[in-house]
Amino acid sequence: MASFNRIILLGNLTRDPQLSYTPANTPVCKFGIATNHRFKDRDGAMREEVCFVDCTLFGRGAEVFNQYMQKGRPVLVEGRLQLNQWTTPEGEKRSKHEVIVDGFQFVGGRDGAGGEAPAGARGERSRGPQSASEPIQDDDNIPF
Repeated sequence: MASFNRIILLGNLTRDPQLSYTPANTPVCKFGIATNHRFKDRDGAMREEVCFVDCTLFGRGAEVFNQYMQKGRPVLVEGRLQLNQWTTPEGEKRSKHEVIVDGFQFVGGRDGAGGEAPAGARGERSRGPQSASEPIQDDDNIPF
């Protein structure tokens, strides 16, 4: 049976990133993102739902993310969903989904109001290629 686990989110950080290191000295950055969904209800009134998502980023990208991001800044992340399950000391079973981030793209400028991301920070990935997407080509270089 085929399977596919991919998620792309565009939202704002709900808290400052928290950088730590594993015993093997691998950087780990944990952060939260809030996304909004706007819609009209049955009465025609506009409503908004907010979804809060916990995210984890590993490797060099974790250090870069921690360096440039802070609460309230917009970001686009791409990764996979992972279900974490545990039992509390009181014996209650708990679970939650989190996004294991494979790549991210800063949105907006240094003040979060638009413009370029800091040099060297665009499209960092925790694993694999160094850019989250291919650079946009200038129209003058397109052969057609």
